[in-house]
Amino acid sequence: MEYSKEFKAALSNFSSIEKDRLIFRLLKKDKLLSKKLYFELIDTETTDQKRAQMEEIIKEKVLFASKYLSNPKYFLVLIRKISAEITEHIKVTTDKFGEVSLHLFLINKILDHNSQLSHQRFDNVYKLYLYLINKLIKALLTIKKLDEDYWMEFDEPLEELENKIKINHYLQKLCINNSFDFNWMKSDQIPENLDLMIKEIKSQGFLK
Repeated sequence: MEYSKEFKAALSNFSSIEKDRLIFRLLKKDKLLSKKLYFELIDTETTDQKRAQMEEIIKEKVLFASKYLSNPKYFLVLIRKISAEITEHIKVTTDKFGEVSLHLFLINKILDHNSQLSHQRFDNVYKLYLYLINKLIKALLTIKKLDEDYWMEFDEPLEELENKIKINHYLQKLCINNSFDFNWMKSDQIPENLDLMIKEIKSQGFLK
């Protein structure tokens, strides 16, 4: 929504007390904005510290979720909730590095439970694995948007992730069947036109 000059001028004419009341009313209705302003204005913790806290939260919540691996649908619901917390962290802190690192961390922690996942029937874990593949692709696309100085920092978690995928027969097979190229798992080998490649793959009915 665009605001006219007249509307902006009318807001500017509010007294300080009126502006304060309006701000607090808006913040009560928008918790995300409230958290973002708190972080930017008075929070003593840095983005790096917040990211480290998120890693601990992810670790704990994936461990809790793993108790429900025998119920793949509910397990995926719990994983989506963790992902939503990561998204909130990114919106509050504008943590571009964490947008990649935290999602890679999440996938890695999930695949720490490969031994249990591998005992599931393929049709039970299909949606979870497809979700993880799409998360990984999104992380790769985001890496390409970051400064090249950051790329090397993702190579270790990507290599760890690739190794975990390749010992999970169904997940590896699903990656291959959806045209996922494991060469992309090195930051300097992510194609410049990966976004167009993924669009083409999806147009053929894959990754869905």
